Amino acid sequence: MAAAERRAFAHKINRTVAAEVRKQVSRERSGSPHSSRRCSSSLGVPLTEVVEPLDFEDVLQSRPPEAEPGPLRDLVEFPADDLELLLQPRECRTTEPGIPEDEKLDAQVRAAVEMYVEDWVIIHRRYQYLSTAYSPITTETQRERQKGLPRQVFEQDTSGDERSGPEDLDDSRRGSGSPEDTPRSSGASSIFDLRNLTADSLLPSLLERAAPEDVDRRNEALRRQHRPPALLTLYLAPDEDEAVERCSRPEPPREHFGQRILVKCLSLKFEIEIEPIFGILALYDVREKKKISENFYFDLNSDSMKGLLRAHGTHPAISTLARSAIFSVTYPSPDIFLVIKLEKVLQQGDISECCEPYMVMKEVDAAKNKEKLEKLRLAAEQFCTRLGRYRMPFAWTAVHLANIVSSAGQLDRDLDSEGERRPAWTDRRRRGPQDRASSGDDACSFSGFRPATLTVTNFFKQEAERLSDEDLFKFLADMRRPSSLLRRLRPVTAQLKIDISPAPENPHFCLSPELLHIKPYPDPRGRPTKEILEFPAREVYSPHTSYRNLLYVYPHSLNFSSRQGSVRNLAVRVQYMTGEDPSQALPVIFGKSSCSEFTREAFTPVVYHNKSPEFYEEFKLRLPACVTGNHHLLFTFYHVSCQPRPGTALETPVGFTWIPLLQHGRLRTGPFCLPVSVDQPPPSYSVLTPDVALPGMRWVDGHKGVFSVELTAVSSVHPQDPHLDKFFTLVHVLEEGAFPFRLKDAVLSEGNVEQELRASLAALRLASPEPLVAFSHHVLDKLVRLVVRPPIISGQIVNLGRGAFEAMAHVVSLVHRSLEAAQDAHGHCPQLAAYIHYAFRLPGTEPSLPSGAPPVTVQAATLARGSGRPASLYLARSKSISSSNPDLAVAPGSVDDEVSRILASKGIDRSHSWVNSAYAPGGSKAVLRRAPPYCGADPRQLLHEELALQWVVSSSAVREAILQHAWFFFQLMVKSMALHLLLGQRLDTPRKLRFPGRFLDDITALVGSVGLEIITRVHKDVELAERLNASLAFFLSDLLSLVDRGFIFNLVRGHYKQVATRLQSSPNPAALLTLRMEFTRILCSHEHYVTLNLPCCPLSPPASPSPSVSSTTSQSSTFSSQAPDPKVTSMFELSGPFRQQHFLAGLLLTELALALEPEAEGASLLHKKAISAVHSLLCSHDTDPRYAEATVKARVAELYLPLLSIARDTLPRLHDFAEVPGQRSRLASMLDSDTEGEGDISGTINPSVAMAIAGGPLAPGSRASISQGPPTASRAGCALSAESSRTLLACVLWVLKNAEPALLQRWATDLTLPQLGRLLDLLYLCLAAFEYKGKKAFERINSLTFKKSLDMKARLEEAILGTIGARQEMVRRSRERSPFGNPENVRWRKSITHWKQTSDRVDKTKDEMEHEALVEGNLATEASLVVLDTLEIIVQTVMLSEARESVLGAVLKVVLYSLGSAQSALFLQHGLATQRALVSKFPELLFEEDTELCADLCLRLLRHCGSRISTIRTHASASLYLLMRQNFEIGHVSGARRCGPHRALVRVASGGWTIGKQVPSSHPPSPHPDSRIARGYQGSPDLRLTWLQNMAGKHAELGNHAEAAQCMVHAAALVAEYLALLEDRRHLPVGCVSFQNISSNVLEESAISDDILSPDEEGFCSGKHFTELGLVGLLEEAAAYFTMGGLYEAVNEVYKNLIPILEAHRDYKRLAVVHGKLQEAFTKIMQQSSGWERVFGTYFRVGFYGARFGDLDEQEFVYKEPSITKLAEISHRLEEFYTERFGDDVVEIIKDSNPVDKSKLDSQKAYIQITYVEPYFDTYELKDRVTYFDRNYGLRTFLFCTPFTPDGRAHGELPEQHKRKTLLSTDHAFPYIKTRIRVCHREETVLTPVEVAIEDMQKKTRELAFATEQDPPDAKMLQMVLQGSVGPTVNQGPLEVAQVFLAEIPEDPKLFRHHNKLRLCFKDFCKKCEDALRKNKALIGQDQKEYHRELERNYCRLREALQPLLTQRLPQLLAPAPPGLRNSLNRASFRKADL
Repeated sequence: MAAAERRAFAHKINRTVAAEVRKQVSRERSGSPHSSRRCSSSLGVPLTEVVEPLDFEDVLQSRPPEAEPGPLRDLVEFPADDLELLLQPRECRTTEPGIPEDEKLDAQVRAAVEMYVEDWVIIHRRYQYLSTAYSPITTETQRERQKGLPRQVFEQDTSGDERSGPEDLDDSRRGSGSPEDTPRSSGASSIFDLRNLTADSLLPSLLERAAPEDVDRRNEALRRQHRPPALLTLYLAPDEDEAVERCSRPEPPREHFGQRILVKCLSLKFEIEIEPIFGILALYDVREKKKISENFYFDLNSDSMKGLLRAHGTHPAISTLARSAIFSVTYPSPDIFLVIKLEKVLQQGDISECCEPYMVMKEVDAAKNKEKLEKLRLAAEQFCTRLGRYRMPFAWTAVHLANIVSSAGQLDRDLDSEGERRPAWTDRRRRGPQDRASSGDDACSFSGFRPATLTVTNFFKQEAERLSDEDLFKFLADMRRPSSLLRRLRPVTAQLKIDISPAPENPHFCLSPELLHIKPYPDPRGRPTKEILEFPAREVYSPHTSYRNLLYVYPHSLNFSSRQGSVRNLAVRVQYMTGEDPSQALPVIFGKSSCSEFTREAFTPVVYHNKSPEFYEEFKLRLPACVTGNHHLLFTFYHVSCQPRPGTALETPVGFTWIPLLQHGRLRTGPFCLPVSVDQPPPSYSVLTPDVALPGMRWVDGHKGVFSVELTAVSSVHPQDPHLDKFFTLVHVLEEGAFPFRLKDAVLSEGNVEQELRASLAALRLASPEPLVAFSHHVLDKLVRLVVRPPIISGQIVNLGRGAFEAMAHVVSLVHRSLEAAQDAHGHCPQLAAYIHYAFRLPGTEPSLPSGAPPVTVQAATLARGSGRPASLYLARSKSISSSNPDLAVAPGSVDDEVSRILASKGIDRSHSWVNSAYAPGGSKAVLRRAPPYCGADPRQLLHEELALQWVVSSSAVREAILQHAWFFFQLMVKSMALHLLLGQRLDTPRKLRFPGRFLDDITALVGSVGLEIITRVHKDVELAERLNASLAFFLSDLLSLVDRGFIFNLVRGHYKQVATRLQSSPNPAALLTLRMEFTRILCSHEHYVTLNLPCCPLSPPASPSPSVSSTTSQSSTFSSQAPDPKVTSMFELSGPFRQQHFLAGLLLTELALALEPEAEGASLLHKKAISAVHSLLCSHDTDPRYAEATVKARVAELYLPLLSIARDTLPRLHDFAEVPGQRSRLASMLDSDTEGEGDISGTINPSVAMAIAGGPLAPGSRASISQGPPTASRAGCALSAESSRTLLACVLWVLKNAEPALLQRWATDLTLPQLGRLLDLLYLCLAAFEYKGKKAFERINSLTFKKSLDMKARLEEAILGTIGARQEMVRRSRERSPFGNPENVRWRKSITHWKQTSDRVDKTKDEMEHEALVEGNLATEASLVVLDTLEIIVQTVMLSEARESVLGAVLKVVLYSLGSAQSALFLQHGLATQRALVSKFPELLFEEDTELCADLCLRLLRHCGSRISTIRTHASASLYLLMRQNFEIGHVSGARRCGPHRALVRVASGGWTIGKQVPSSHPPSPHPDSRIARGYQGSPDLRLTWLQNMAGKHAELGNHAEAAQCMVHAAALVAEYLALLEDRRHLPVGCVSFQNISSNVLEESAISDDILSPDEEGFCSGKHFTELGLVGLLEEAAAYFTMGGLYEAVNEVYKNLIPILEAHRDYKRLAVVHGKLQEAFTKIMQQSSGWERVFGTYFRVGFYGARFGDLDEQEFVYKEPSITKLAEISHRLEEFYTERFGDDVVEIIKDSNPVDKSKLDSQKAYIQITYVEPYFDTYELKDRVTYFDRNYGLRTFLFCTPFTPDGRAHGELPEQHKRKTLLSTDHAFPYIKTRIRVCHREETVLTPVEVAIEDMQKKTRELAFATEQDPPDAKMLQMVLQGSVGPTVNQGPLEVAQVFLAEIPEDPKLFRHHNKLRLCFKDFCKKCEDALRKNKALIGQDQKEYHRELERNYCRLREALQPLLTQRLPQLLAPAPPGLRNSLNRASFRKADL
């Protein structure tokens, strides 16, 4: 049947007019349509060359949008509001701005403050979101669009999947389950119940006669109803791996945070409460030895304790009452500790004394120690009153954070009782950190752990000598050790409860480190949470986005050991002074806890009686915005008197020192070791450092440094880098014009400032990366300003363009390098991208808003240019140094400029412009350019012009840096151009006048040079070439929105020419082609891609005389008498006019066409890329709201019409979906003749036939003989993968669905016959590719589908072809990690690609599988309907043509295929309607030709008449009725008997063939219908043959290759019988007998004889298989199936029948192939000689019991299952299958194998008994069945054993254990054409207990012998068998057998022989044990000696126990045996049970 389908199409097409063929052949003899495409002159311009595009702007000018009707108007030109300027307010985290106000700010601070508050300036392309680059179509978005799809009803889903198992194939159709719309069941069981079934409704108006046109119109209207608008929404989302155009808008710059932890301090309780205790929290990283957060101060004292300090405290500010803090950790590590330090009020005594009471006294002893406590309280109260402002260190402890987050802490922990339980850390971690995580090797995350409440009970007292951070790090490192020294110390017992949890996203009541309120802050009175500033452990590269100016002061140590006098209790006071007067101390020091927010002074804690104290104090200061030379920190050292003495002051100043905060204009930070003055500093000391020895001052320790202190600034104003400081200072000096200016030791004047500035620009590359990135926005802004607004020094404009440009290149390079890990897929640095997108603005052109307009969105039209620089700079200067040539001193705005501007707008020859002039790159003059004409005297430049110029003329070193990061400069230019247009209100200017010609010249030169770099670097540095390629493509794509589009198209053409030139000499063209493909794809991702292709202009054929496609095809149009319309033809081909007008679409489709050429380089990779690009675009059109209307979409589809021709020509290399095993075979209608088997006729015209008609010489081997093999040329080139082919076909269907039908019809009219044949074949392939597979296919689908393997294949090819290097792959993979290790930033978000979703996930939910089936069903239906629509168009086209019959036959063939494949009810209604219309219009197709079409149609209609779905039944029966009626009417009119359909139907019906089953199952449920089928087919060999072929197909689909081979052998035998009747030929088989050696079953095909049919009777055995050629084909298929099934021995038998035929035909080529295959088969047999390598099958006996089974009741079958099938598997499958049929609780599986007593069964239930059986052979048989194959082929007898005891149990004691052996014989031998065969004979044998024992011992002995003799030896197996034989745990087994049966000599003489046989078995067993032990000893090593000795000991024990039992002698043993006992072991001597 499959082959019938394959060739009938060809027969039809071949019946054509001879003259027609001659014309065609003479044209096409030269080769395939592909071969000439690359260089064909018929296309005007070869595909490898790019046509010159039309002048876009001119074309638009000549065709205004108003010329287009309605919705098409929007396609003509970009929308007026395409580009707009948005001012987006900068997001401020705090409710207050937090910037300094009302202060006189210097230039640098003012610039910083302005930068941190100004709005973002965003160029918004309003429609960009519709581009494929910004709105990716992913599996998720597809699924969203797929909501609301109707559910399509499929036959296989309603009746159970046809492939789910052998039972399903037939039985499923007998069940009563059916969908809701049908009140009846169908199938085999109901064929006899037709009278009882309810009738289906009839089709109204079916019998009315109507005009064919009306029928067609009605059918079309019905087909158009409820169709999904977007076809590709039903298909897989485009492959994200190929989406090179994918971009995302950068995130706005934000303040950097690490992973955030919320720490709440709940309570602090000591054993005794006598004084206030204060806490400090901070994070420390032990590995980095660094404090990584500022301090958090908390106060958990009770009100009574706080009251003790009332004398010293002001009213506490609410910000100092915080008890919870949020810590940020950028680099989480297991070495981070939360350190808690406690302080108390200073008191007399050292720390140990003060801690003693806390260690000694317990809360439980409060009553006992009442007096002591009272005394302590009193003392504490006195100290608080007197010394309340001073603190002393008290105790500390630390919490190891890693223990908390990993939930494995050793501390006393409670679970969080508040709030909801968070997910476990491991769960959260799998999702990846929410914030930036460490990119290091520490697998530690603080972002998603379970909240924990800790109770810290042990504190360590502080030691006066070990207070420094260095000591603390030692303690912390020691804490991690198991034997920590700290644990030996006596702790201070306390209870501190803290809560640690991940910080919420937006916490309420939160204060920033500057104490500003962070949004949301609902109530200012709420107790706040403090955000704690992080000091990251390593560099963090993040630009500053907000104003921050903090200073931290860390006093480390003080050495007063040489200081005389009472200086012991030392406290250091810190003050921030703006002058030298004490009143000038500023309140900028942050308060700690329970105090005022800011203070003017702060003290360090006091260490009692210590002259050289160490400090751990941290002072936090808010730096004033403007720090001047007088600002300094003043440190005053006090001796504090702890004991009140009369006349002694509380505090005595004992020293002074200071740090001036500015030095040479820079903030001073870092470590200092300062000398301390004994005396008060003199006046004006603040401008000097204490290192200067001032006269008359006394110094401690002789002016040595005695005070160690460190300053750290966290500032977004002060860069703290010398190179950045100098650069900013110089720039601001120039802006202020404040000369002379002192810079360090030099004084800058106007004369030398330029030199310093140039040096500073050059030195920027030396700046430290961290501050450079932090201040990158400032630096870039200043550099842009220097380029755009050259400074004026001494009245002269200084051109710093080149220096600033080079500095910018280096800065960008440094920033990139610092943030390498954070780059996106294109190698872009997100921070720099964000700078351009948000922060970059043109200096001095602030967008001003119209009055009253809200400052959110600003239309371009409303923007006016803001005020520029101060008027003082706009001086009229007669002499100006421009950025151009200084020799050209032209007055601004002169006529010259006007002329040049006008000329620039024309397309004049610019060959004399500067690019080719003496001012070539390199010289100093090259940098100097004329100022823009519209600048007047203003020295400003246009940034984009300067950037382009400087880039082109840059030196090689700088150019290299620029090329590495070209994207940055491209994007900067684009934004500058856009701002220039928007702010200058130039958007209304014609595009050709927007930019001057010289700038466009620069762009041309730039694009050319970058293109050249891409081409030259592709083989040296692929990664850079890829990045550059993408950057250039994006740049040109962006320019399409701004400049003359024709100009850009010419640039693209120029780039293509460059690539094409290089391709000819390239060693690796595939790499270049890949880059060009990606370049094209990015260009085509423009949001106005459709408009750019001029879709609305009519395509004009070329005026030149060069022959076009149309002219060459005009003579050969099949269906029109006049020449084809050249316009239409050129629309469907990649003609010159098409590529010229639809420039981008032409480029894309040309890339596709070239990639699909047979000889294309790197084919597989390029196929995928090219097809993916087209698919992605079509998907975006489907989802684009602008193209939703049908008329608009039809116009869009016109851009892709050549895709139809491309796909048609690629047909030979598309994946053949129809030739998958079990699928219907595809039509061989391709022009290339695939003549396999008997020579498939090609789908157009077989070349040999064609040549004969044309009068040419007959091609060699052209007679229709079996000698024709497939020509190699037909599949030249790389075949497309299944995935690529399917995607290409989906695109083709999209074009067919959306294109204008009238246009398609005009095109079809112009097609030649071969072209039309290929088009129909393409449609056929579409049907096969999108055929629905059924719901269960989704459930069963392999978890890793072919998609993944294809992807890997493509990757491998990439590597082999050299288009991707190992380094690049590594970099790509590294980029898949995010900046800080976040795994979510995978390359192009691979996690959402469809293959990830559909293939890698094995655990799909039922809903997901349901959804997939729903979408697939809709896709299959829509694809088939599109094919049907196209077929209707073709039918209408050919109605009046000469070659009508050939084409219509082919069309009907496609329709028949669609009706025969798995289709939905909806499609079948329309498909059957089309079939009826075709038959009614062209009845001669079926009834006048001697064709198989009629039979095919009848079979399909019959199958659908038995459908479970009533609508299908209704339409199928209507079609069948009309078919018969029409046949009758035609016969009636002509008087002839046309009985084709009648005879086919009668034959099938008389044979009792099951209506509704085209393919009978390989497992019929009962023998009776099967015999009916056999009897019915006896008289119809044609149907029998069809049935066998379909059976073979089904078997192959299920993997039953042996059965498929048997079907083909039976088919061959059938044909042989027929041929033997015709004539006796010696080389032919004599009938079925010849095939007996292959299978004994084949004799059943010998039913044909002369009395049944006459061979020459018309219509019988008329199929093509009933020929010698057909016989050869069937035998070859049989041999192929045998080979696939591993039955190589049978292959030989098949070829024994085939070789004589080939020899008779002298077909030596085919004989060579056959002998080659024989050699392969014999080689395989030798390689797999043991047999274990191929497992043939597993067999089960299945018995059916119960009236429910009907004919099957009490029948037994043997089932053949795939190898290694478990009993549970078949049991579950059969139970599930019959449960589905009979309902729940009806089917029961009988668990045992005992005989079934029917009287005990429930009559309402269905019982199934399943038993595993093994093939059984008599002894004489085994002599012939030598090999493993012999013992698995031709099986008729099977054995199973059932153990039982006399009392009914299965197992019992040894003396009563019997065994029943059952032998089953089947009707046929396995393998057979079915996988189950009825049992025809049953025989039972019962073994006595002693015989059972003999069998068991013989089996055990055989196992031992096998293990011992195995070669090579297997020691493990040998030991296992030995252990089972002699081991102490099991030796009771053999021993017990011996003791039971051999202990006593039996009384019954009949049993003597059994007794003796068992004794001999044991002797043999002992001997084999001994052999095995000897073998084992030789195999083992030293390590197993003892084990072996144990085995030997066990064996000895066993042998000794058996010895007495084995030595007994039977007295009568030697006497002659009685005659009746001689055959006691023969099976016949026992009870038999014959069935």
